[in-house]
Amino acid sequence: MSSPPKIRSDGSTPRVEVLDHLSLRSRIGLLAALVAAVAVILVSVAAFVTVRVNILQTLDANLLQRATAAAQSELADPEQLATLPTEALGAGDIRLALLLADRGAISAEAQASAPPLGVEELAVARGAAEYSVRTGKVGDVPYRVVAVQAGPGRALVIAQRLDATQQVLTKLGLSLPIVGGIGVVLAAFAGVAVARAGLRPVDRLTAATERVAATGELRPIPVDGSDELARLTLSFNDMLGALAASQEQQRRLVADAGHELRTPLTSMRTNLELLAAASRPGAPALPDADRAEILEDVQAQVAELSTLVGDLVELARDDAPLVVHEPLELTDVVLRALERARRRAGDVEFVPMLVPWALVGDATALERAVLNLLDNAAKWSPPGGTVRVQMRPLDEWSMVLEVADSGPGIAEEDMPRVFDRFYRADTSRTMPGSGLGLAIVRQVAVRHGGAVWAGRAPEGGALLALRLPGRRPHY
Repeated sequence: MSSPPKIRSDGSTPRVEVLDHLSLRSRIGLLAALVAAVAVILVSVAAFVTVRVNILQTLDANLLQRATAAAQSELADPEQLATLPTEALGAGDIRLALLLADRGAISAEAQASAPPLGVEELAVARGAAEYSVRTGKVGDVPYRVVAVQAGPGRALVIAQRLDATQQVLTKLGLSLPIVGGIGVVLAAFAGVAVARAGLRPVDRLTAATERVAATGELRPIPVDGSDELARLTLSFNDMLGALAASQEQQRRLVADAGHELRTPLTSMRTNLELLAAASRPGAPALPDADRAEILEDVQAQVAELSTLVGDLVELARDDAPLVVHEPLELTDVVLRALERARRRAGDVEFVPMLVPWALVGDATALERAVLNLLDNAAKWSPPGGTVRVQMRPLDEWSMVLEVADSGPGIAEEDMPRVFDRFYRADTSRTMPGSGLGLAIVRQVAVRHGGAVWAGRAPEGGALLALRLPGRRPHY
């Protein structure tokens, strides 16, 4: 005796392990065969029962019609019935009898040929029932027995053999499972064929995934149709495109970073080699002024490398950093960035025009983005120049922070690329900086659901704008 399936702690039953070894195509074929088998069983049972009931109803109606006609004829006379052959009723497989309520049965030809008699027929003879229909047996031969009233205290009973009818029903009962079995087999093959055709896009997806894993080739998959699998293929192609763009972005970042790191590293190595050569025994001593200048260059190069590496680490994280975004007041963020920018901007003057603005975000990242905008404006402003820092609501749910300097401005061909990584205009090649500050600004804006753009300020210099969502607080 098999044990019942075990119930898991979550209330579910474990899966059938045999199905885990079958392919999805085989499972669909098996499911189609099972569904077809259930349908065949239901249809076969319904067809068999319907045919059997209709045959018996037709037989009963025919017998009742014959019995009624015989009861109204001279067959109701016992003397006539005793000598009447059953062939007179048009069938040789019929038994006929006149059942008297007080004297028993009188059958045609002989008493031995009397039909099966029972309480149902006796009830009709006594007038307790108008007619009766049942199945009875004479020996091992089945009969369909019908009794109708043939006068007071009489019932005419007719019985017809059911051999032919049962043979028809037996053949029907054998043919239905055979035809149904053929249908189940065909349904299984049809299910496998449909699964093979329907899963062809899945096979292409599988092959593409295996190709990507084996070769790293991110070639899109051809799409046919507009069904769910076609949409799945389109989504997979979008994923491949995003992955290819990410890889290209990483390659470009590595190439640009290598290019930017090469210059300070080469200069630092040259200076360190000069210091090492001057420290060898017998080597001419470096003047103190030259040594101090070399050490100052090395310190500046180390600071430049530290800044560059920090910016690279920040930009290399394509996903949002794992920080908690919290409600904050953007005005406070801008004021902290202004305080830091003033300490290292020399005689450049910052003119803030701020309005209250509340949003949910990362205060540290936003402060760094604003500081990068301020540092860039200070770098391009002339000595004694002015930088306008203005917060201006665009609508009820968005605000723009404008930083306008008084420098030479941005050339038209450079405006679309000022926020790209490592991009520098021709006029800024000799100026300090890693070329990553404005790229970090754009990254912070995107992470907070905002945007950045560049233009020309009314003052004549560059205008860099940072748009952020939020709302104006109500006090």
